[in-house]
Amino acid sequence: MRLIPVFLIIGLSACGSAAAPDGAEGASATDRSQPPLAFVQCGTCHQTKPGRHGIGPSLAGVFGAKAGHVGDFAYSAAMRGSGLTWDEATLDTFLANPRAAVPGTKMSYAGLRDEGQRAEIIEFLKTQ
Repeated sequence: MRLIPVFLIIGLSACGSAAAPDGAEGASATDRSQPPLAFVQCGTCHQTKPGRHGIGPSLAGVFGAKAGHVGDFAYSAAMRGSGLTWDEATLDTFLANPRAAVPGTKMSYAGLRDEGQRAEIIEFLKTQ
């Protein structure tokens, strides 16, 4: 029963006008400064403001950074020792299956199968 409001909000977020809001001429699905719809899943645990952590670390400045070393978040030993640098390839692999990409990660998300949605999230993270 507790999930009903969550599903209602997600369902209603798909409703609305396709027209750009006032003052946003040219805004489109390719506006990388705005989070893509698939980022709703990420936003459950992560924020994009520097130093503002949720269940997971802030994703501000993550693109190009060494995994497990962004800000003052308490990363798992597995993430800190992964040796990864977050670029398009490593983010894509991690978003597809976090536990396979970094065995021992604390991230409980099962992964995002849709390659296009992963690409949109990665493009958005480049702007953060």
